[in-house]
Amino acid sequence: MDQTNKYLRIHPGDNVLVALQDLPKGTLIELNNDKFPLTDPVAGKHKFSMHPLNPGDNIYMYGVLVGKADAAIPQGGAITTKNIHHAAEEFSLGNRRLQWEQPDVSKWKDKTFMGFHRADGSVGTGNYWIVIPLVFCENRNVEVLKEALIDQLGYSKTKAFQTDVEALVKMYQNGRPEAEILEAPLEEVFTEQATQRVFPNVDGIKFLNHDMGCGGTRLDSDALCGLLAGYITHPNVAGATVLSLGCQHAQASILKAEIMKRDPHFNKPLVVLEQQKEGTEQQLLKKAIKQTFAGLMQANNSTRQPAPLSRLCIGLECGGSDGFSGISANPALGYVSDILVALGGSVILSEFPELCGVEQELSDRCVDEATALRFMDLMRVYNAKAEADGSGFYANPSPGNIRDGLITDAIKSAGAAKKGGTSPVTAVLDYPGRVTKPGLNLLCTPGNDVESTTAEVGAGANIVLFTTGLGTPTGNPIAPVVKLSTNTKTFTKMPDIIDINCGTIIEGTETIEQAAERIMEYVIDVASGRIQPKAVQLGQDDFIPWRRGVSL
Repeated sequence: MDQTNKYLRIHPGDNVLVALQDLPKGTLIELNNDKFPLTDPVAGKHKFSMHPLNPGDNIYMYGVLVGKADAAIPQGGAITTKNIHHAAEEFSLGNRRLQWEQPDVSKWKDKTFMGFHRADGSVGTGNYWIVIPLVFCENRNVEVLKEALIDQLGYSKTKAFQTDVEALVKMYQNGRPEAEILEAPLEEVFTEQATQRVFPNVDGIKFLNHDMGCGGTRLDSDALCGLLAGYITHPNVAGATVLSLGCQHAQASILKAEIMKRDPHFNKPLVVLEQQKEGTEQQLLKKAIKQTFAGLMQANNSTRQPAPLSRLCIGLECGGSDGFSGISANPALGYVSDILVALGGSVILSEFPELCGVEQELSDRCVDEATALRFMDLMRVYNAKAEADGSGFYANPSPGNIRDGLITDAIKSAGAAKKGGTSPVTAVLDYPGRVTKPGLNLLCTPGNDVESTTAEVGAGANIVLFTTGLGTPTGNPIAPVVKLSTNTKTFTKMPDIIDINCGTIIEGTETIEQAAERIMEYVIDVASGRIQPKAVQLGQDDFIPWRRGVSL
């Protein structure tokens, strides 16, 4: 990288530079032996041209094609949605490029984390019981179980703003006017849950509501069963209670078959109850409570024991990305990924719409031609389906992405792919697949933060590392989600949801490698239960299965 404290050239093949801070019009740019003034003001995170560009000329970042010029752009001109459009290179089956420079892992090879060892050889970073509906018709019964179990077993989360509301109620009852209520100086008060856990070795009971299971395609209901089986067999899950209505597409028999696919010797406590067989809701719920309680007694027998770092499976995610994502937090995660792969662990790179433009590089890194062809086929089919629905990958960047410098999908993708590091791709999985091989796994998911995080955990991620430039509060019910900001401003502004600041890389006070080592230490503490990331503290239990089909 060619970097000053004001701007950055990411790759020697690039013809645009990234502003690292707001640059006024006329700012003198000096790079190698070239000097020129900016012809436009350029906001931090945005890009400007190194050379004059004509309509149709290619725009390169990260060494790949990310757009084409729609209008003449002078040297030092700002790159915007008004003068370029998305473009990406075609891709085809190429030669294997499996040589990679492994990082020095001598510091990490003898380190361990304290995890929950499962019979299938996996190791959990948590110990949860989950309650799930096979169909949305059972959501209300799941909520009844939640009300019955959470407080009594000592799992209530802290309650925010309760005192604030009480103060407003008193003002209203005392006849205070609306204007005075709006100006009231409220202080959020957190009331800690005083009840001790009945089962101290069980980290929580999680309730995974959804709106699927029937009424859609059989493809979606079968995929839902696969996803739920991924959660039931997940190393962070000690056991599960499943509520079924009985007549829906997502049958209990399909769920059990998916469980056996993932773990042929499955032996966790599993409660499956069907309302249409049990009779009244009262009968169903009483049985569910008793059997769940008995299962929790078994789950409480598990304790944390040392495990090698190779037992970690890390999901790589980004959301609310900005123009710094691909040069700070994402490459830092890429270095973490390479460390973990070198140690024999697993990482998952997903969000296929955000790999548009880097297909050639990733397919060339696949361990064999069959794996490369599978990746290319999934990318083509997914994009074709999106275009048939009126929106291809080109429409992926959100208004927030565009506002903060990611103005084409290829620019966003080239930076997002940095999370995957440089190691070979050992497997390509379609949703809702499960990781079975160490190394870098590509998992087909949408770019939607929660759907993708939900899928990564279903595939076996026992920790998710989530980068954000704008600030995103996403979490997961059973896997800790660690948030990493791409810039110091967001980290300072949103300390309640972000755990780690990677803005130090932009500021030049820390290298990518140094940031990655800091992240690794944090991951070990989270995996061992010594640190609870912000998403866990806030009870950010987001769970959204991916709906690929239509409603019928």
